Amino acid sequence: TVLVVCNLTPVYRPGYRIGVPSEGFWKEVLNSDAGEYGGSGKGNWGGLHAERIRTHKKEFSLNLTLPPLSTLFFRHDG
Repeated sequence: TVLVVCNLTPVYRPGYRIGVPSEGFWKEVLNSDAGEYGGSGKGNWGGLHAERIRTHKKEFSLNLTLPPLSTLFFRHDG
């Protein structure tokens, strides 16, 4: 399972919660704002563990850091 999150605004959004279909670790596999791509380097430090907090009609959720004008890809690693 891959989760793609886009922040199409110029606003930095720490603490953005989004629902996910399963618990476990979600590895951040690509962050378009990474320093390697000329971005600010803000992100989720390689990934996050889903919390049992119901959001967007999903039983689990992630508390993301969304850099401005970015796209993030997460892969569910269980």
